[in-house]
Amino acid sequence: MATSIPAAHPEDFTPGRPVVFRNATVITVDTPGIIQGGDVLIADDKIVSVGVGLAVPEGTVEIDATGGILMPGMVDTHRHMWQTALRGYGGDWALSQYFVFYYLQHGQVFRPEDIYAGNLLSALESVDTGVTTTLDWSHALRTPDYADAAVQAFKEIPGRFVLGYGNYLGAPWEWTADPTFRTWVKNHPQTDMLGLQIAFDVPDSEDFPEKAAFDFARDNGLRATTHAGVWGATTDVGLGHMYKAGVMTDQITYVHSATLSPDSYHKIAATGGTVSVSTESEQSAGQGYPSTWELRKYGIPASLSMDTSVWWSADFFSAMRATLSSDRSREHLEAQAKGDTVNVNQLRAEDVIWMATMGGAKSLGMEGKIGSITPGKKADLLLIKNDQSPAMTPILNPTAHVVYQAGTADIHTVVVDGRVLKFDGKRIGLDIAPARDAVAKSVEYVRSQLGEEAWEEGMHPELTPTERIPNPYGYQDEE
Repeated sequence: MATSIPAAHPEDFTPGRPVVFRNATVITVDTPGIIQGGDVLIADDKIVSVGVGLAVPEGTVEIDATGGILMPGMVDTHRHMWQTALRGYGGDWALSQYFVFYYLQHGQVFRPEDIYAGNLLSALESVDTGVTTTLDWSHALRTPDYADAAVQAFKEIPGRFVLGYGNYLGAPWEWTADPTFRTWVKNHPQTDMLGLQIAFDVPDSEDFPEKAAFDFARDNGLRATTHAGVWGATTDVGLGHMYKAGVMTDQITYVHSATLSPDSYHKIAATGGTVSVSTESEQSAGQGYPSTWELRKYGIPASLSMDTSVWWSADFFSAMRATLSSDRSREHLEAQAKGDTVNVNQLRAEDVIWMATMGGAKSLGMEGKIGSITPGKKADLLLIKNDQSPAMTPILNPTAHVVYQAGTADIHTVVVDGRVLKFDGKRIGLDIAPARDAVAKSVEYVRSQLGEEAWEEGMHPELTPTERIPNPYGYQDEE
């Protein structure tokens, strides 16, 4: 006979008090895989034990996870968090319009406080939606004051973050050599809760001035993240320079990597690099076809990312679903082009869950700390449970259920570093008002700087006239 589990309450989650999830379907993303009716005990900031019917210390808070799925917190390896203040503004953009808006026209009007506002809202959204670790691809940090503003937002939201320091208005070999930047890096010690990388791109050129930035990263023990294989922007030429210079290592993450040659994929695989796939971005903006179907051929580890909320949401269920669907769609198209039929899908739900968790951890160099429900790792957990949702019953295939059935509305509990930040669908002590108000002020300022005409034009790009293909049978609306 099952033992009833006393109801937990938000006030029960006091610092240092152990917490146990009871009777969950546990997706460990590790050995032993999926545990039916499983328990997970956490204490302080660590996962203590995983099993069935665990004995726990007296005073442990018990969370009834019956009917729910417990999985590791998700990891986003590439999000321009500062752009969240303009959420949805560029929903109809192509990539060229994004470049024009931010790089050539209006990105320069952003102040440090605008970076802070976007980061604050994005950070809150991350933990609210079960993304417990996020890399902020922050390429608008024109001075260390901007970086301080970005970091301040992370200090106010108790998630796990990595700042990818970038500067789209400056050349990476110049800003990484700037004494003020170097002093900022020296005074910015990395922690488990706030890491640091450098973020910049390698466009085509005859020489390779970006080598100086890679050398700086290596000399300072920093990983680097770069947009690669982006149609018309970053090609095989840049990777060729990187490989020849010896800077392609396992410390590099290549974002998108959607339009590379077989030789470039071989180089990434041979040097231990990882790829961050932003499927919704690649499908809509035009970087190239989402690359998981190519990466699998070369054995390149993939992680997932949402890119920017100026276009898309921060919904990682959507990222997993889109990635699995795009990979399968390409497999079918490739087979059918040869007159063949796909009888078995090679990419499975469990694979994209791995990308969303352990793949992200590997991309950040944190696979020993996060990404799976493993004793000794950090307690970053996500409980998907919604007793009133028709989509949450029955749970027959847990990994497929996470990817194709569950959604952000089904997030019951979020734990980061052992701290319960969300319980029973509600955040604990994390009101939206500060982020909402900061973003409202930022939007008002940016809009005033652009002017109403430019604001509206930027949001609604002019359509190119198109004509219907001639129909030999005629169209009904033709005379």
